[in-house]
Amino acid sequence: MNRRSLINTLIAGLAIPLAPASLALAARSSGRRLILVELSGANDGLNTVVPIADERYREIRPTIGMGTNEVFNIGNGLALHNALTPLADAWQAGDLSIIQGLGYPGQNRSHFKSIALWETGGDGSKAGKTGWLTQDVENMIGAEDLDAHGVSLDGGMGIFASPSGVWLSMTSLNQFRSLGETTERLASTSINGKSTNPALAMVLDRGQSLNTAMSRISKKIARIRSNSRLRFDAGDLGRQAAMAAQLIDAGIDAPVLKIKIDGFDTHENQTWRHRDLLQNLGRALAGLRNALLDSGHWENTLIMTYSEFGRRAVENESGGTDHGTAAPHFMMGGAVSGGIWGIHPDLGALNEGDMAYTLDYRSVYDLVLAEWFGLPKNRFKGFSNSIMNGILTT
Repeated sequence: MNRRSLINTLIAGLAIPLAPASLALAARSSGRRLILVELSGANDGLNTVVPIADERYREIRPTIGMGTNEVFNIGNGLALHNALTPLADAWQAGDLSIIQGLGYPGQNRSHFKSIALWETGGDGSKAGKTGWLTQDVENMIGAEDLDAHGVSLDGGMGIFASPSGVWLSMTSLNQFRSLGETTERLASTSINGKSTNPALAMVLDRGQSLNTAMSRISKKIARIRSNSRLRFDAGDLGRQAAMAAQLIDAGIDAPVLKIKIDGFDTHENQTWRHRDLLQNLGRALAGLRNALLDSGHWENTLIMTYSEFGRRAVENESGGTDHGTAAPHFMMGGAVSGGIWGIHPDLGALNEGDMAYTLDYRSVYDLVLAEWFGLPKNRFKGFSNSIMNGILTT
């Protein structure tokens, strides 16, 4: 195996940044974890959290607007799309919160650029250099202290960008097993696991460190695969959510997990497409909640959705919506104070068909880092907002 093959092998199956020490230590001491749910393509917030009592909603959406028989009321003149009915139990139990009007200054409408901003904590002028979870503390922690610092179950690693560490990108449980074989193969390319080439030696050391972590993970996974039949009827997101529940129940020591559902770029024929997407989202999150309640991990788990932007308030001529600005997002967990948080954008004050955001999304990042992981001096503390006070009962 030459150097190019070696590097390609590593890149294809894994990514190895290093989590901040404070984040990892806080997660270990509290047992807390965060599950990030990417709504890829930009979810239409107005047909998800519907301002059903606002007549202006029907004026700007005469074709694709939701009727009263297509939603269930949640108070404050708002309703949820009926496809999210699986989340009704979480809502009634106070485990689901809706954060309204999230956005940022200088909204970028490029999928690629805007998701990079959300994943690195930037605004319309520039993105950050690392994932928003990985840049708050200077001191780093060794890979031996955790099974992994984070695991992406959809293959995407932008939110985990960092110069070093143990963040994994895996799309199936089988990959966890095969990764150990890969790192053993890498070690066999050198003498006694070492290389006289400094760059190659560094890669090998990283691979061997990862192999130690993967060995622990594989042993834990081996115990659950033979007797687990966990399935959620929610498409590929259901598969990922079930995998997340299995990893948690198996005792995988990782403070951050990430899953993703594709398809929210609904420029045309939105009505049925959006319904199906929200149905899978609702079923997956409800299934994940029930599984974590059964395994006793719900109180220490926080689930959060995010997306590159919202859709325009005004419908287009193709029965859909184009790239927009502000959107609501969900936060779920046993420590969440359920309800409606923040201010819904004013439909009477649209800017060329777009809603004005009412809350900078980075205030949510400050909340998660400060209140959930116990990192009050995080890089987003300047975005702290009193609107968020009390959303987490920590």
